Amino acid sequence: MSDSFPDSVSAVLVTDTPISPALEWLKIESLDLEAQGVAHRADGKVVFVEDALPGEEVRVSVSQRKNNWEQGVMTDMRGESSQRVVPKCTYFGLCGGCKMQHLHASAQIAVKQRVLEDNLWHIGKVKPDILLPAIEGPAWGYRFRARLSVRYVAKKKTVLVGFNERKSRYVANMETCEILPPHVSRLLLPLRDLLTSMDQRDRLPQIELAVGTRVTVLVLRHLAALSVADARRLKVFAQEHSAHDGGKHTISWWLQPKGPETVHPLDESLPTLDYTLPEFGITMPFLPTDFTQVNHAINQVLVGRAVRMLLLQPQERVIDWFCGLGNFTLPLATQVREVLGIEGSETLVARSRENAAINGLSDKTSFVACNLFEITPENLAAYGYADKWLVDPPRDGAFALIKALVELHQDPTLAPGWLPPKRIVYVSCSPSTLARDAGLLVQQAGYKMVSAGAVNMFPHTGHVESMAVFERL
Repeated sequence: MSDSFPDSVSAVLVTDTPISPALEWLKIESLDLEAQGVAHRADGKVVFVEDALPGEEVRVSVSQRKNNWEQGVMTDMRGESSQRVVPKCTYFGLCGGCKMQHLHASAQIAVKQRVLEDNLWHIGKVKPDILLPAIEGPAWGYRFRARLSVRYVAKKKTVLVGFNERKSRYVANMETCEILPPHVSRLLLPLRDLLTSMDQRDRLPQIELAVGTRVTVLVLRHLAALSVADARRLKVFAQEHSAHDGGKHTISWWLQPKGPETVHPLDESLPTLDYTLPEFGITMPFLPTDFTQVNHAINQVLVGRAVRMLLLQPQERVIDWFCGLGNFTLPLATQVREVLGIEGSETLVARSRENAAINGLSDKTSFVACNLFEITPENLAAYGYADKWLVDPPRDGAFALIKALVELHQDPTLAPGWLPPKRIVYVSCSPSTLARDAGLLVQQAGYKMVSAGAVNMFPHTGHVESMAVFERL
């Protein structure tokens, strides 16, 4: 095995605290995105310490040792950080999620802002003129999308439902979850009883959760056909627990016998999922297998900021790259003359058109399918001039798109008369790929980075979402 740092480690410098010469006690200098404290021994070796925070001094029991780094858990601690808080969740340390719960929420956001700044500079060699305040919102009960593991424990004759244990494939024995909506958290124990009672209890590996404004969908993955009795049990459970939630959320079971394409509702008569963007009067229907943001409250703020940052004028034309179901396309269409949404899947394009029609925006939107990971300068120019761009790529970023823009900027003869957009808002779920693409825009495509800031879409975790604004010079 290589002696290089583990893939999960992305250390962020927090202070320049000098290293203590005493090997028994290590001074924690920084925090990585796995919420591990980062220290150095006197010989310079890096030590990653679970649950330790910057400023604290710890003794460490090493569990993994390589030539230039070690990993372990703290056995003693002194000089407790002022940012340390008591984790709200009973299962913190056991459950594999929410590894930052012991760090004050404002400090978590500061770490994520620092990660963004660090990536922009060290990878892209760029700095924003303005560092935007982080977008933040509910820190608890926010997770409207989740994948819950299911495991039948024969020795205990019961089914466990929840997230995996830390560094393990075992399912955590949890009865509640603080990041799930309260009505879903209350379902964890009833779900145990339900699944334990089913004939196929040992052939049910997971439940996919999707919460909408009025419907909560539970997608049950089953490795064998459900019996008539099991199907009846699911329907009775849904009826009982829809009522227990005061009628605010209808519980709807969907089934997944094989791949994602096989997902279907157990009861076709129940209402469909949707979320809303009230600022723009938009309702977005979606399927439980669709990609949507897990935190609907943050998404509303994110969309609003992105639209405002584009400085739109009514007569303008906008392109929404990686448009998905129209999460940005439709709000943009309420502000300008025309929006073109571009996505890689014909299926998603069709769904976007449906959502535009539902919201009365078909006359101001159009959608096309294009492989955005292989787009060429000629492809890009063929979509015509747009005053502004909204770019919202997956974790891999928008390298091919930005590279095509760079080539058109550097060689205008490739598309005579074509002009690049005056302003770009780039929404990212990976600070490293954002930084890479930002470097190209600033250093090779004639843009400056006006502003950038983190988006705390996943509180208590190391996920860093962000937004950056670029303006053509």
